[in-house]
Amino acid sequence: MHRKKQAPLKYYVGIDVGSASVRAALVDEFGTVVAHADQPIQIWEPQPDHYEQSSADIWAACCLVTKKVVCGVDASWIRGVGFDATCSLVVVDKQFQPLAVNCEGQNYRNVIMWMDHRAVSQVERINATQHSVLSYVGGVMSVEMQPPKLLWIKENLQESCWEKAGYFFDLPDFLSWKATGVTARSLCTVVCKWTYTSDGGWDDSFWKMIGLEDLVKDKYEKIGNHVLSPGEPVGKGLTPEAAKDLGLPAGIAVAASLIDAHAGGLGVIGADVKGYNLPCENQPITSRVAMICGTSSCHMGVSETPIFVPGVWGPYFSAMVPGLWLNEGGQSATGKLIDHVVRGHVAFPELQSKAAASAHSIYTYLNSHLDLIKKSLPVGFLTVDLHVWPDFHGNRSPLTDLTLKGMVVGLTLSRGLDELALIYLATIQAIALGTRHILETMQAAGHHINTLFLCGGLSKNPLFVQMHADITGKPVVLSKEVESVLVGAAILGACASGDFASIQEATAKMGKVGRVVRPNHEHKRFYDKKYEVFLKLVEHQREYRSIMNSF
Repeated sequence: MHRKKQAPLKYYVGIDVGSASVRAALVDEFGTVVAHADQPIQIWEPQPDHYEQSSADIWAACCLVTKKVVCGVDASWIRGVGFDATCSLVVVDKQFQPLAVNCEGQNYRNVIMWMDHRAVSQVERINATQHSVLSYVGGVMSVEMQPPKLLWIKENLQESCWEKAGYFFDLPDFLSWKATGVTARSLCTVVCKWTYTSDGGWDDSFWKMIGLEDLVKDKYEKIGNHVLSPGEPVGKGLTPEAAKDLGLPAGIAVAASLIDAHAGGLGVIGADVKGYNLPCENQPITSRVAMICGTSSCHMGVSETPIFVPGVWGPYFSAMVPGLWLNEGGQSATGKLIDHVVRGHVAFPELQSKAAASAHSIYTYLNSHLDLIKKSLPVGFLTVDLHVWPDFHGNRSPLTDLTLKGMVVGLTLSRGLDELALIYLATIQAIALGTRHILETMQAAGHHINTLFLCGGLSKNPLFVQMHADITGKPVVLSKEVESVLVGAAILGACASGDFASIQEATAKMGKVGRVVRPNHEHKRFYDKKYEVFLKLVEHQREYRSIMNSF
């Protein structure tokens, strides 16, 4: 845990449940992270594409990190709590006890993770219906959303899970229930992952058409029939039991939650940019895209009117910024892909030992190594004949094609650190080229984007950030607080407490610009050519598949 000294008398706790860890921060009214802590959580992978977690393990980690960050602070100064989490599916019975989401009957493993792809057959059938609700998810539902997972449970675990289930929660909503005892859902989760619409609510015909008519019968009690906007207070605040668990006073305001990426977006997208000479200055917030880069990446753009973007989720009304429509692009594996490529390389042990000897992280060491081997060239030009297509876990946006695979073109027999550094660079470039592909699709549909706002773990890597600026041709804004997701969660708590009149007011005061990274426009021609190759790669992959399908 890290603590900075001294702060004013209004604090908010932000709690963020990521894929592999839970983090908490104590944040002041100016958006400064005063203390933060983290705790790993367990992931089970019982078979390929099945990823599970335990809601009890997650809640225990939430309690541990929260107690750490509030330790020694006058409790009367803490005004509100906000949660965000991955959009994983939590299943509990009618008494709110965990129910197994696996064939082994392990009840404590009651969470199907967001990145679980077990429901491929179910999502294909859902998409084949071409139901009108699909127009709000880019025309094609993702296997990572909740309806296919619910259908998988009904078809594969009917007796052991489906019939015993009392409630199906998105993980952010499970956390606000655990804190308050109220089963209200956040507009963010139900709109983005469950097909709810802010004006029409649930569409009975959709659930009946896909074979989940059981959910309609009880007026949607199992999946939520009381919906709140993010940042609204839930119930009467912390229950005495939850307060004791978290080390906070009972009754403190608890906010309706957000999905983790949306909390990151909230933490950065509204920052005051005056004096930074950015194209988005004096422009509406709709000229910005917030990019949250961790295990996976999300690209959040808002608009005043609904924009339907092929292959990009949304438009979702008020799902992140109240009153604005949200479109959400995404890449299913980014940090996870970089890790996979680097750790799987034969030279990884050498990298590990050299990085340890120099007291640097492996990625800082790789970045330095690239500077050594680039000679007089710009570092990005080292991959002139090495190209990567990054969809090792399928394509979420803008192609919405789960069956796409990763590709690498330009390998040699070299097995050393130079080769590892080059494939690392080419992978980062491929992720940035994928971002360009998403942004161009959004712009073609009607978005006007001129500035990127980055947060999340990968935004700490200067090479990743510079490649995104160079390849998209847009300046990248990094927030003053690296932990923007935690600031976003705390902003929710601040709104629930009543200390701010609106989320927009809170984001303008609590979101701060740290650094601006500008594109090297003289490298534009090189990256335009790389982008041309990038698009050829997927075209060729589809041609190969077509050839093999005719076998």
